[in-house]
Amino acid sequence: MSEQNDTRVPGRMRKDTRAILRVAIPIAIVGLLCWLYVLLHGGVSAHGPTTTGGWIALMLGLGCTPTGLLFLLLGVGKYFEDRKRAFVDPANKH
Repeated sequence: MSEQNDTRVPGRMRKDTRAILRVAIPIAIVGLLCWLYVLLHGGVSAHGPTTTGGWIALMLGLGCTPTGLLFLLLGVGKYFEDRKRAFVDPANKH
């Protein structure tokens, strides 16, 4: 590959990393907001949340929090790997 055609750009995020982070951040935020709702609206007693909204928030929190945080961990790991790796930028073709 000649120097003129070398379009490697270090530190750019790839499309798949950006897509993972776009999905993971809202899912993690929803999960954490659901836990906050449960805690602020009566908490959890021996028989579960005290309101219907608390039950819904508990179920969403139990689903979204681990999923969102694991996807977020994956996305952050891919982001730091993408920063190390240089790739060919298709927009900068000479």
